Amino acid sequence: MLSRHIQQAPAGLASKRSFFGFFKAKPDANDKGDLTVPVPTEENRFYPWDLSPCADLRTRAASIRARAKCPVTSKPINYACPYSGIPTHHSREAWEKDTAYHATKKYETLRKVNVFEHDIRSGREFPEFDFPNEQDPDRRVNFINWDMFFYTRGFFSMDTEFQRATSTKMLSYPLTIGSVLNQYTPYALEPKGPVTLEGLKSLAALRYTLYPAKRQSTWKERPMRIFILGARAESQLPGPVWKQLTMLHPGVEFEIHFIGPEAYFDRAKNQYLYLNNSKTVERVDSTLSLQFHTEFFHVLHEATDFFPYDPYLDVFFCFHPGFGSPECKEMWAKSIPALLESKCAVFVSSYNDEDLATDYQHLTSTYEKDMDILFKPTENLYGATKWELNDMNPHETFQFNQQIFGFRGKRYHTVHKGDA
Repeated sequence: MLSRHIQQAPAGLASKRSFFGFFKAKPDANDKGDLTVPVPTEENRFYPWDLSPCADLRTRAASIRARAKCPVTSKPINYACPYSGIPTHHSREAWEKDTAYHATKKYETLRKVNVFEHDIRSGREFPEFDFPNEQDPDRRVNFINWDMFFYTRGFFSMDTEFQRATSTKMLSYPLTIGSVLNQYTPYALEPKGPVTLEGLKSLAALRYTLYPAKRQSTWKERPMRIFILGARAESQLPGPVWKQLTMLHPGVEFEIHFIGPEAYFDRAKNQYLYLNNSKTVERVDSTLSLQFHTEFFHVLHEATDFFPYDPYLDVFFCFHPGFGSPECKEMWAKSIPALLESKCAVFVSSYNDEDLATDYQHLTSTYEKDMDILFKPTENLYGATKWELNDMNPHETFQFNQQIFGFRGKRYHTVHKGDA
């Protein structure tokens, strides 16, 4: 199981770095090494982290050496893999003895981590972030995969894996949401897809709000609310990234609520701030506002801050929550019942199959009588392609939002004849 500290608590410099600011970072001016080649390749983006032209990557290498343990000797890591350029073992001898490391070619994934991290600090131009504006109403967006989405939305042509890595990491959060809610979703009704009958009911209610032109009658409405619980990295995404979600649904007003102790990151102070029972609102434009709440969801729920909930207008997303992980179960013990009480759709992403299975099993075994499954566990077609590294264990690599499932609190409980 992936260590939960990655998304739940600060762990070293990687957790304190601004999610978006590193795209503006450049190599140290006085250091040797040239990352300024405009077209990235594995060759011109590869540097051992100990000798990197980027100071923060040298710091990460030092942090790995100081905090991580060798999987062979259980001693501090003190040797950098020559293939990946990242510290991985206590010594060369331990590195050579690690047959699993070599048999699985783990160094190939670690090398991807290395070159991707150097590329985003290279100072090159990032045309992949020249986002398109409103969708042409005569052109239908195709959600079947990243490539078709980029093409039909009019994005810059993603010709290299580096461009895909940076763009999909940024867009994975809004597009995970958009691909589930949109009327042209790539996820079909079971048995051909993961959507259950109850899931179809919940999605139909949300799409009634998202497509006002198709309504049979008019009604007075408030903005559609998207609640993101346990928010951290996603709350640091700039407004233009979240705007890509709203551009898929012109004419609909959205509020995105980021909820959790690490939901608000102050870039000026370079730290997470507690908002003292208040919220901060960032208005992107007339159709989108980003709202930050630094309490746990159950605290806000018990204070009735979001009442009343409406399954036509409210939906929840939890990215990598760790519902079933030993480190996080207690944190979610009060918030999960609150989610079920809302009777609104909840969608959950995870890093991999094992991570998803842990969360899904915990929910279904603990709350089976109180919940309906809306969306069976499946691959998230809008998972990020960029590889990430757990600095506490450099043998753990992961990608954001690889799997997804959905649930909702039961709207009614079954009454058996013998109980009537």
